[in-house]
Amino acid sequence: MGTSPIALPIEICPLAGRCAAAPTLRPTPPRQDKLRRAHQTKPVVCDQAIEVFHHILKTGCRAEHARLRTAERLVKLIAVYCILAWRVFWTTMIGRSAPKADPHLAVTNHEIALLDRPVPDLPAGERSLFAYVVKVARLGGYLARSRDPPPGNLVIWRSFARLADITLGATLAQTSPGCG
Repeated sequence: MGTSPIALPIEICPLAGRCAAAPTLRPTPPRQDKLRRAHQTKPVVCDQAIEVFHHILKTGCRAEHARLRTAERLVKLIAVYCILAWRVFWTTMIGRSAPKADPHLAVTNHEIALLDRPVPDLPAGERSLFAYVVKVARLGGYLARSRDPPPGNLVIWRSFARLADITLGATLAQTSPGCG
């Protein structure tokens, strides 16, 4: 097999400045006509983002440790893990790329109310997305010191697991009549 005689144009990956080890150039497929070009969307995927998502699936979910007997059960488990891993990945990345955004992009109203109880150290009126990502991360062990880098995926994974436990406990406390 030789090289293709068709020269593909190269375009800059839009996430190259934000991805640490991302390739900065990627080939774009040739386009035949203007109509197709107008309706075609460009994929914005860096290799590092795919690798990070796969890393979250492998380290956080540990799907390979599940001892399921049928392939159907394994497929359902991986589907649920993909949803969880996407939330972790997306929250981490959106917290870095749009820190001043609305916190409802990453957490629900109920989670915001629960996060304001154990971690009430926000300055008055600061309700940004990054502030709540840090609040979530502090549940997973993030120290939030002034020189610390933004929280990573593993810390966010642990934090969301703990936030789910807190949410479940608060829901049970509201619905149950009480002890004894």
